[in-house]
Amino acid sequence: MNNKWRHLFVDGEYAARQKILSGLTLEQVIYRPSEQSHSIYEELWHTTKWQQIIVFRDEEEYGTSANGQLYPEKVPASEQDWRDLVGQFLSGLEKALEWADSLEKLKIESDPGITMDDYLVSLAVHNAYHLGKIVALRQMIGAWQPEKIESQA
Repeated sequence: MNNKWRHLFVDGEYAARQKILSGLTLEQVIYRPSEQSHSIYEELWHTTKWQQIIVFRDEEEYGTSANGQLYPEKVPASEQDWRDLVGQFLSGLEKALEWADSLEKLKIESDPGITMDDYLVSLAVHNAYHLGKIVALRQMIGAWQPEKIESQA
């Protein structure tokens, strides 16, 4: 597999995606720091749904999203619901890597002039945007430890 894709989807440029989503309580993931913000859960729900549309070619999910349901209507009932969503997101990353593992699949035109390669690059950018928001939300609620920078003495 081309390491470019693993870098884009799993562990490159910023914190590993699994780390961004680990170590959170239900209370933390449903908290909204302001009226204008989404919760961590809402950000991941949206990101996961869009990822499902792209990597599983989920037309039904696309219809729901196109009809205006961009974020969940309710909060998760349990921490298990949160863990299930994280698992769904991470399995979607693996599915994206499966697409990327085949030059033939990457060349498939999903829409006229738009290949799966194009969609996967767009998905990586979309994921990075929302995962960055999740890190910012974690920072706001004190649930993120910055990486330690080694001094160069």
